[in-house]
Amino acid sequence: MSIPQPSPLHTLPPASPLPFDPAMAPAQRSRMLTEALPEPLRALLAGGRVERRSRFTDDGFTGIAEEWTPPDGVTPRHAAMARRALAEIDGDILAPAPANHLLGRVLALLSHYPAKATTLDVERLLAMDWADDLGEFPAWAIDHAARVWRRSRKWRPSIAEIRDLCEDACAAERALADRLRAVAQAGEAASSDRPAPVHRLVTGAVRRMPR
Repeated sequence: MSIPQPSPLHTLPPASPLPFDPAMAPAQRSRMLTEALPEPLRALLAGGRVERRSRFTDDGFTGIAEEWTPPDGVTPRHAAMARRALAEIDGDILAPAPANHLLGRVLALLSHYPAKATTLDVERLLAMDWADDLGEFPAWAIDHAARVWRRSRKWRPSIAEIRDLCEDACAAERALADRLRAVAQAGEAASSDRPAPVHRLVTGAVRRMPR
């Protein structure tokens, strides 16, 4: 009879909520978030390999894309730690803004830059466009983008311009989430590639013996 093995997640020590303050400078905020991760996870994140390549769209060059590959030696335990941290980052820090908050922030921002009168139907369609195109971002990133625009621009924003500011606002947190996801996938792949435990091999051999 095989002996059930404990899940790596169940063997992890209790974790405190990850610290996050959107009012902090991005570098300080990212450093505080990373330093709160378990030490074995921080060691993996500090290693690995970064590949950079130019990114192009129909409009031409749009910047440099980075792809991070975890170092060798990622274990199922590392994967469990990464999944736990990733669940908190995706579920809390990077969770999409509630629709009411998003639309309220957008309407308040646009009210600072009066435009020509539009019909109710057109206003409804415009609101749906803003909600659709900014719906992936957390509330704090949208608030940051609106604040930056109010303080630095004299004209009405486009959706694309606010999207760029939102992406800049949460770039560090998204990059950390991507690296944690890569660690989790590497550790889970290592787990699936491992040979079966000895007791399982023995059990299988016994079951195949002629009676």
